[in-house]
Amino acid sequence: MVSPFPPGGGNDGVARLIAQELGAIVGQSVVVENRSGAGGNVGTAQVSRAKPDGYTLVMSQTSVMAVNPRLYKNVGFDPVKDFEPVIYVSAVPNILVVPGDSPFKTAKDVIDAARANPGKLNYASGGIGSSQHLAAVQFASAAKIDIVHVPYKGTAPAEADLAAGHVSLMLDTTTCLPFVASGKMRALAVASKKRNPALPDVPTFDEVGLSGVYASSWYGLSAPAGTPKAIIAKLNAEANAVLKSPEFQKRMLAFGAEVGGGTPEEYGRFMASETKRYAEIVRISGVKLD
Repeated sequence: MVSPFPPGGGNDGVARLIAQELGAIVGQSVVVENRSGAGGNVGTAQVSRAKPDGYTLVMSQTSVMAVNPRLYKNVGFDPVKDFEPVIYVSAVPNILVVPGDSPFKTAKDVIDAARANPGKLNYASGGIGSSQHLAAVQFASAAKIDIVHVPYKGTAPAEADLAAGHVSLMLDTTTCLPFVASGKMRALAVASKKRNPALPDVPTFDEVGLSGVYASSWYGLSAPAGTPKAIIAKLNAEANAVLKSPEFQKRMLAFGAEVGGGTPEEYGRFMASETKRYAEIVRISGVKLD
């Protein structure tokens, strides 16, 4: 299995977790090979050219499959034509967070302050075109507010500055959970269709009156185009068994992740809808990376 991300991060962690559990199910080692570069484009493009025999899979993800084709002129692959969807694995929602000592107690407080002071509030992200950036674009567009983007070189420094109160807010992923638990950040809303089990008392954006603000880092398995249907079906069945295992669910829920599953066709339809949805989000952001 190819992880198109650097080792050690949250993206790579999901790949290694499912590889470990999948290996236990099939009775043989599933090796994760990191091939990072160009926001995940390098490793993903290499898998698109791999032999379609079921032995090489890629951990497909929001940024690579839905966002990057809109950010870059040439990612080196076609996310629809060059891959066979195998299964939807999980999703990690973005969460509206503010510093622990912020005067904002609710998402409405943030929106009201931003409307009263256009361009005065700022938000952190892990970089231009990152999941946090595009989640904030959705939030600002839905709320009709003007907030200023402060991109950092990675999520960790962005979180550190938010916790220190140097920026107003962030649409972070669940890596913010330890900060929330310690009181260094306050979670105000979750960008998913249902509340997150790790934050059961935090409402969704739908619940606070902003419908359709759905932002998450979702993950799935994809194989090179041309992989026989019988192999795809077998991989799907084995992966579904992993996703239903109590140990996998326990570890993912602890990370604030929603566990997926389903058929290859369902994952394919989901990716197609996300590709269409993010085309508009990237257009609104005005970002181009090359």
